[in-house]
Amino acid sequence: QVQLVESGGGLVQPGGSLRLSCVASGSIFRTMGWYRQAPGKQRELVARISSGGITEYADSVAGRFTISRDNAKQTVTLQMNTLKPEDTAVYYCNARTAVNDDLYWGQGTQVTVSS
Repeated sequence: QVQLVESGGGLVQPGGSLRLSCVASGSIFRTMGWYRQAPGKQRELVARISSGGITEYADSVAGRFTISRDNAKQTVTLQMNTLKPEDTAVYYCNARTAVNDDLYWGQGTQVTVSS
C-alpha cells in the first residue's frame, strides 16, 4: 500500500524559513513533488523533482524554495526560505509510481506565514 507522510508545516513570520519533508513507501517513485492550495484557489505546483534530480519550480517560488530527494530513503524535502504571506496554503506531497505511473497524494500540511 502506497503511503505519503508529510511533516514540517507550521506558523512562521514573513521572511522566515520552514522545511517540509515527505516520506513515501509502498512502491518505487519516478517523480516526487509539492503542490499547495490556498483558500478559494486551485491546487498549484510548487516544485517537483525526478528520480534523476531534475527539478522544476513555480515562478512564484523560484530562488526562494529548494526541492531535494533521497532516493534510498524515498524522501522528498522542500526547503522554503524568505517566506511571504502569499505562501500561506496547505502543502501536499505527491509521487508518481515508476511501474504503473499512478499518482498518489499526502494528507497535506498547513503552512501559515503571518506576523
